[in-house]
Amino acid sequence: QVQLVESGGGLVQAGGSLRLSCAASGRTFSNYAMGWFRQAPGKEREFVAAISRIRTTYYTDSVKGRFTISRDNAKNTLYLQMNSLKPEDTAVYYCAAQLSYYGGRLSDGSVDYWGQGTQVTVSS
Repeated sequence: QVQLVESGGGLVQAGGSLRLSCAASGRTFSNYAMGWFRQAPGKEREFVAAISRIRTTYYTDSVKGRFTISRDNAKNTLYLQMNSLKPEDTAVYYCAAQLSYYGGRLSDGSVDYWGQGTQVTVSS
């Protein structure tokens, strides 16, 4: 079992920045590929970014160049640095852990563990 707890969400103006954190506990954090998803009101949850065990990263097109995913295995923590935020980035952001990962985006059906989510609101 892996427990994931997100933090760092909040309200920010367009063009601003936020850093999300996801603290993991339980099984060995470094064994898992990690990722971020988000769900906007009235929309399905969507993939945002992933980082493999060897720190290979992958991003959805809409956040490339603005968001950076990283991990600190010594601290069992995943991060998402979000810059140049836009109102369309407003969503609940979820941390995800996946044991079997072969690159590219994570998919809902393959994620093993989810966090509870943290709200990010970007005002125009």
